[in-house]
Amino acid sequence: MKITALVENRSDCGLKTKHGLSLYVETPEHRILFDVGPDDTLFENSETRGVDLSTIDTMILSHGHYDHGGALEKFLEVNHTAKVYAQRKAFEKHYAKNPAVKDISIDPDLRTNAQVVLLDGDYTIDNELTLFTVSNTEKCHSGANDVLYSETGQDDFSHEQNLMILGGVPVLIMGCGHTGVVNILEKAAAYKPRVCVGGYHLFNPDTGATVPKTLLDDIAREMAKYDIRYYTCHCTGTEAYAYLAERLPEMHYLACGDMIEI
Repeated sequence: MKITALVENRSDCGLKTKHGLSLYVETPEHRILFDVGPDDTLFENSETRGVDLSTIDTMILSHGHYDHGGALEKFLEVNHTAKVYAQRKAFEKHYAKNPAVKDISIDPDLRTNAQVVLLDGDYTIDNELTLFTVSNTEKCHSGANDVLYSETGQDDFSHEQNLMILGGVPVLIMGCGHTGVVNILEKAAAYKPRVCVGGYHLFNPDTGATVPKTLLDDIAREMAKYDIRYYTCHCTGTEAYAYLAERLPEMHYLACGDMIEI
């Protein structure tokens, strides 16, 4: 299995950077795109890396924020065969109040595209790919989520889903981990992941503020319970990453252009 970051906040190899996320995943059975980022960055970087987006057979939308799904319309223009798996609520309105209100939604008209598969909770795609949601979000709550809203009030992130890749080394992939990396790991424990890739939403991208170190200590303590190699990125933030990496020897950063081979 190979996982390549095509959109991410920083790069060590000269690829274009953007606040957002898109991961290209090659498995024995699939060519997967996990999120598409906010804009044309995906298409520029995929060309540089030699990734033909028209050959993707499975696209996973982790949740309904534009930095993960803003380029979905253009992706559907270049790929006419991939199934796009998204929680139904991902196409509802979502906002950031920081303090001004900013619409961070994905185009709701895309929900009717023939390639889009709308889900309501956990879903097994096949023997290799499983999607799951998290409803118990109590442990290690990140205050960086408190500025995020839906049309009905504070966002409960029921539009967020995570991907388990099974067969061989089990791999967990999350987008922003809004429901909490600790809570996600607890639900994923049944699949016994050995690698975890994704963001933890531990800083505010508008203010640059990172969550308190007391919370990071709690998160590190919980994450250390698992025999997992961690690759984080995007919304974790470099300050939180550095703090966690000091306490978790198996914590690594996945920058734009980096490739993991499992």
